[in-house]
Amino acid sequence: MEALIPVINKLQDVFNTVGADIIQLPQIAVVGTQSSGKSSVLESLVGKDMLPRGTGVVTRRPLILQLVHVDPGDGRKMIDENGVEGDEWGKFLHTKNKIYPDFSEIRQEIENETERISGINKGISDEPIHLKIFSPNVVNLTLVDLPGITKVPVGDQPQDIEVQIRELILKHISNPNSIILAVTAANTDMATSEALKVAREVDPDGRRTLAVVTKLDLMDAGTDAMDVLLGRVIPVKLGLIGVVNRSQLDINHKKSVSDAIRDEHAFLQKRYPSLANRNGTKYLARTLNRLLMHHIRDCLPELKTRINVLAAQYQSLLSSYGQPVEDRNATLLQLITKFAAEYCHTIEGTAKYIETAELCGGARICYIFHETFGRTLESVDPLGGLNTIDILTAIRNSTGPRPSLFVPEVSFELLVKKQVKRLEEPSLRCVELVHEEMQRIIQHCSNYSTQELLRFPKLHDAIVEVVTSLLRKRLPITNEMVHNLVAIELAYINTKHPDFADACGVMNNNIEESRRNRMRELPTAVPRDKPPGAGPQGDQEGTGNWRGMLKKGDEGAPGSGPASPHKGLAVNLLDVPVPVARKLSSREQRDCEVIERLIKSYFLIVRKNIQDSVPKAVMHFLVNHVKDSLQSELVGQLYKSGLLNDLLTESEDMAQRRKEAADMLEALQKASQVIAEIRETNLW
Repeated sequence: MEALIPVINKLQDVFNTVGADIIQLPQIAVVGTQSSGKSSVLESLVGKDMLPRGTGVVTRRPLILQLVHVDPGDGRKMIDENGVEGDEWGKFLHTKNKIYPDFSEIRQEIENETERISGINKGISDEPIHLKIFSPNVVNLTLVDLPGITKVPVGDQPQDIEVQIRELILKHISNPNSIILAVTAANTDMATSEALKVAREVDPDGRRTLAVVTKLDLMDAGTDAMDVLLGRVIPVKLGLIGVVNRSQLDINHKKSVSDAIRDEHAFLQKRYPSLANRNGTKYLARTLNRLLMHHIRDCLPELKTRINVLAAQYQSLLSSYGQPVEDRNATLLQLITKFAAEYCHTIEGTAKYIETAELCGGARICYIFHETFGRTLESVDPLGGLNTIDILTAIRNSTGPRPSLFVPEVSFELLVKKQVKRLEEPSLRCVELVHEEMQRIIQHCSNYSTQELLRFPKLHDAIVEVVTSLLRKRLPITNEMVHNLVAIELAYINTKHPDFADACGVMNNNIEESRRNRMRELPTAVPRDKPPGAGPQGDQEGTGNWRGMLKKGDEGAPGSGPASPHKGLAVNLLDVPVPVARKLSSREQRDCEVIERLIKSYFLIVRKNIQDSVPKAVMHFLVNHVKDSLQSELVGQLYKSGLLNDLLTESEDMAQRRKEAADMLEALQKASQVIAEIRETNLW
């Protein structure tokens, strides 16, 4: 099981190469307040002076510290190959393969790298520093040294330094695969430990928290940490371990870490003999090693699943970016052909990517024809905009100076043309809606069907321009055809249309029946000055055509016309307004009623024709024409040798994104192989 930690180190190296933290690897996060002894604990685990020291916030960037145990022979061989001496050395990720055998240089490099990113004003950064320590005197561990918790900004520290540090700590200890090492000084009240408090926020059960009690030798006289070390004050499930660090005086006098560990052992044997074998730096190192190994074993199944899922996602992402262009002619022709095919397929409803959120392409065009356009036409009132006075005025204006015996046909044609003209606007609107949808199909194909176009923004823009131009050229032609369809209906009012003749016959019979009913209700005595009625020959003439519907009507009651002017008053003969609120005579009512019925009947015939012919015209002159000519139009406009290099220029960040995706995929595949090796060696 000891080999599990090097495996995690391998995984860490793999993901460090791509600078990614998408995988939360098992590690130990060190948390504590300023001057709680965090740095001394880490140096004791390493066995070397290697961390910056000072007042205020010294650790201003997370330090990911990987301790790698090497055999003395392997260490000397590695050092000799690189031309330096010693059996312990360090390596930073940001300095690549440079080896640091001098640990004072490691301290200086940490300070320099911190200032490079965080500046010199005590600000902090969440960008970590990666450091590997190779030594025969360490156990395999991965630790993260985090900035010390502080409350009050000092010097030129930012006013929100407490919030910044807290958020940074929570970011690392919230990782469910991390073990929290909460460092607290023994000469402070454990009940007010900030390290344990912040640890409980993310680990309320304490299942992954280990407490370290420092400065056991600095407690007040007459007191000890027995109750604390036994867990009687603050119980922690993973345990509490006490250590004795070097004092500032020891550091100033250059006391070595090894001497400090020896003195620590003597102190524990003297002050806590019953607990000496379960405390101290060496016991802490072994405990951390054991906890980390068991934690890694528990995390590996979920880690493997996460890596496999990410590998599949990045493989798909890399595929969407496409391969670098080699044959530009073939690539351009392929992209043009694919776009034209997808455009046509979207109209026909056979596209690979079917939209589920809304109607698109041919389905939307069908909806426009049969729902939007159809309902709009049906909502047009055949008699909309006409009232009885308008009809009566049209009848009178059509007769000229002579009173008519029948309803003039000119008045019918005049009024019915006015109503038919109202069908032109919704028809042209139908063309506009279809044109807009065909414009939307361009974007649909770009987003869903041919994502390769996103690699080449200039080609994408050129294709959009060509298709838009083609649609723009076809729009006036289609509008002209639809305009002509309405003009054709207006050009000749076919009163012999079979449907119209049938409607006239039905209305004629209804009016005749109504006349006979009124005649039965009249008194038997008939005035001498009125004829008894039309003979059989008149009846036959009256039912032959639509003019006969008015032939046998009453002439109207005397005085039913415009009111006579009062005697003795001057009359302006040029001012003859049509009365608006007067009662119409039975003749006038019947004339208006007949005209209304005729208009409605003929209007419905024309509306039916328009509802059928407009979609056909739009399909022929716009939709089908664009489908049939799109491929040749794109090739003719874009497939030119002088445009190849410009059109197939990738976007500035596409090559970089492809490289990043390829590197990440390679890292994930390597990580998957590492985990596969664990299974083969039965370490899982």
